[in-house]
Amino acid sequence: MALSKLSFLNHLAKTLTKPHRFQSHAQPSTYIPVRLFSFATPEEAAAERRKRKRRLRIEPPLSALRHNQQQQQQQPPRPSPSSASQNPNAPKIPEPVSALSGNRLNLHNRILKLIRENDLEEAALLTRHSIYSNCRPTIYTCNAVMAAQLRQSKYAELLSLHRFITQAGVAANVVTHNLLLTVYLDCRKTDLALEQYKQLISDAPFNPSPTTYRILIKGLVDNQQIEKALELKEEMATKGFKPDPTIYSYLMLGQAKNSNAEGIFELYEELKEKMGTEDILDGVIYGNLMKGYFLKGMETEAMELYNKVLGEGSNFSMSALAYNYVLEALSKNGKFDEALNLFERMKNEHDPPKKLSVNLGSYNIVVDGHCANKKFSDAIEVFNSMGDKRCSPDTLSYNVLIDQLCNNDKLAEAEELYKGMADKKVSPDEYTFVTLMDACFKESKPDDAAQYFRTMVESKLRPNLGVYNRAVEGLVKVGKVDEAKSFFDLMVPKLRMNDDAYKFIMSALFENGKHDEVMKIVDGMLREDPNDFTDEVEEFVREGLRKVGREDEVTNLKLDIEREKAEAAAKVAEEAERAKASARAAVASLLPSKLLGNKDSEIKDGEEEPPVEAAMGDDAAEEESVEKATV
Repeated sequence: MALSKLSFLNHLAKTLTKPHRFQSHAQPSTYIPVRLFSFATPEEAAAERRKRKRRLRIEPPLSALRHNQQQQQQQPPRPSPSSASQNPNAPKIPEPVSALSGNRLNLHNRILKLIRENDLEEAALLTRHSIYSNCRPTIYTCNAVMAAQLRQSKYAELLSLHRFITQAGVAANVVTHNLLLTVYLDCRKTDLALEQYKQLISDAPFNPSPTTYRILIKGLVDNQQIEKALELKEEMATKGFKPDPTIYSYLMLGQAKNSNAEGIFELYEELKEKMGTEDILDGVIYGNLMKGYFLKGMETEAMELYNKVLGEGSNFSMSALAYNYVLEALSKNGKFDEALNLFERMKNEHDPPKKLSVNLGSYNIVVDGHCANKKFSDAIEVFNSMGDKRCSPDTLSYNVLIDQLCNNDKLAEAEELYKGMADKKVSPDEYTFVTLMDACFKESKPDDAAQYFRTMVESKLRPNLGVYNRAVEGLVKVGKVDEAKSFFDLMVPKLRMNDDAYKFIMSALFENGKHDEVMKIVDGMLREDPNDFTDEVEEFVREGLRKVGREDEVTNLKLDIEREKAEAAAKVAEEAERAKASARAAVASLLPSKLLGNKDSEIKDGEEEPPVEAAMGDDAAEEESVEKATV
């Protein structure tokens, strides 16, 4: 111990007496850090870090728990979630407008471009394909596609797309419900529309908008259900909505259609009372109020109201709808010259998007007025000038003008309009083809009429039985029985024919001596659906065949068909029995091989021992040998 102390002191003295150079930096620390590596490789260290992160996710550190407890003590307790939010069947809340951003906004603009190009099939297909992609379309994109389909009256495609997005879990908003209501009301399905409205009231996580009530009330008025529309108006008031002049204008229009002038004035007085003013500045109600005056024979008061609302210095607000009501009141009550002057004023004031005073309805009213005054060239001129104010005619506009032309022996002009529908990208419907077909039959052009009917069927439209009967009767009347028979063969799979339809085509074939064709029709009826071959039709066929001595052919045909059916049934039963026998043979071939193994080869020829009994005998012999061995 002393020696070690002495050596230490000598070392210390040498160190102190040794000269040192002046250094500006600080003295190095006497503590030398030593880094100890706990892992042999970097991979093991990375694995340990991942393990630690997983542990922290599952079991957070105590400091985090203490921090959360302090926050919970400072904040008031949250109410427990309601049962509706925990219910997976509860309706979903629609996405906000802010969801329409980034790639979803790019997809939305891409689909809007397809809509502007009138490529609705591609727009709907892209929407469907994007539903299950990384860029899911918003409900606003889906609504844009469905609204475009609604504008072109593609109701089946709209309902199909709506069903698809509903099954995909895209939450609907109030615009979606409004589109469905419009579809049902346009198709005269008022019961479905009211059921959809009840579903919106009871289940949707939002309230209906004023537009919802406008759509419902207008649709009910158009479908001659004014009483239900009045009930909805009262229900709207109980829900806290303010009185809407547009809704009152729809109701006043319904009363005008029913020639109920008193109802128009009662609604007008009620609206003034609810709004608390003597003069309602919204001009949308005054056109129908003028109709009330005209209905009561008060033409002077109607024109005074017209000058008050549309005179110089008027403060009344006039939209395109308000102008149209006034235009219609003048046009249908002997004031067509004033209506034309108002129409010119509307076109001069039209300055989109600042002011919209003309729309498609304005042109339709003026065209109807010209047709009522037998000025068809002026009507066609006004119709073709729609593009000057960026208005596009729809199928209904074409149908109204084509119908007017056909009813006034202007088939050539009507066909010119029909040919121009493709240039305007407007698709004709069943009414278009039927109107032209009837006009062709009237003008003794059966070939053109048949071509219109065939084009209608090839366009995947669905003419009803009445349209088919008119086409076939027109062809038979001019002696074109073969073409009528071709239409019959074309429409049998598409329509449910009644007895009169069968009897008419059979009668035409009988008169032309084509009894074999009648028997082919009977053969098809008995094979496809024997219920179509009723007793009345059978008696009619027998009577027609009796005239040529072939009345027994119906009985023979029925016996032959019954025999063929019996033979087919026997053949099916035979095949089923053969299949069962082959299955039993397969099972029998597998059973001995499992029980006997390779001993089958040792069975001598001519032995009649059943395979199962032989197997049981072998098992008994094996048991006996085992007992002997154990003893």
